[in-house]
Amino acid sequence: MNSIKKKLSSVSTNLLILHVTVVVWGFTGILGALISIPAVYLVWYRVLIAFLSLFIYFKVTKTAFKVEKETFLKLFFTGVIVGGHWILFFQSIKSSTVSVALVCLSALTLFTAILEPLLSNKKIAKLEIITGLFIILGIALIFKFETQYTYGIIFGLLSALFASIFSIINSKQVKNRPAPIISFYELIGAWVWISLYLLWDNGFDSRMALSQADLMYLLILGTVCTSGAYVAGVAVMKELSAFRVALITNLEPVYGILLAFIFFGKKEQMTLGFYCGAAIVLSAIFLFPFIKNKIEHRRLKKQIPLG
Repeated sequence: MNSIKKKLSSVSTNLLILHVTVVVWGFTGILGALISIPAVYLVWYRVLIAFLSLFIYFKVTKTAFKVEKETFLKLFFTGVIVGGHWILFFQSIKSSTVSVALVCLSALTLFTAILEPLLSNKKIAKLEIITGLFIILGIALIFKFETQYTYGIIFGLLSALFASIFSIINSKQVKNRPAPIISFYELIGAWVWISLYLLWDNGFDSRMALSQADLMYLLILGTVCTSGAYVAGVAVMKELSAFRVALITNLEPVYGILLAFIFFGKKEQMTLGFYCGAAIVLSAIFLFPFIKNKIEHRRLKKQIPLG
């Protein structure tokens, strides 16, 4: 009886941690809007702070983080996509609003549903096609009613595409090594590639100067919202099912939009068309893992012989 109580208590604690982690992820959009420097510099500082804080975490916990040369190169080059995703995401916020950027980022589900089967030589499932059509419908509505944010929407969708690509890559990498180690080398890669771009573009100039507020926001973004949230997000997977994690993670844009209202008020108020489009997109994304789980359960029941 005591073991059951302990198990339930552990699951409840991990559910709470996961919800807090998802709120923290949603908060990155708020910080992106508050930080005054351009998106490329914002991401340069973010990945620098994040991989340094992960390095400290590895040293404190005495975690071995060395990898083979081949693995290092794969993760290092994946860093280009990670860095590109974040630059596009924060540029989307700066070109529109936090709400627009977060809803567009939700198209990650659509891109993954299309790209993952193609890269694995598998057929795209009917459920994924239907979910994708609803997401396209929702984004089309947003495009129609929020024409002043066209660039923000385009940057947000490209950000989702990049996130989909590195998520597919990481889904294979995570089978062989812990997620924080994957993240560490990808963050190093992102920082190096952005640095090379800035050197080529003569970008190391006065635009990198930070105000006291920018520095504070970046420290929160790099530690709490990046490395800290990443470690917490991975830790809960030991107790919670992949289905539960996926379902709660899909609440990120909802939490982010609510936080945007709290912090920015009227600036985040959009047209009715936006909210209709956002509702369609978020409903499709939220229901997708739930329906998929039901279908898989039915399929398993059919395979189990009676008696």
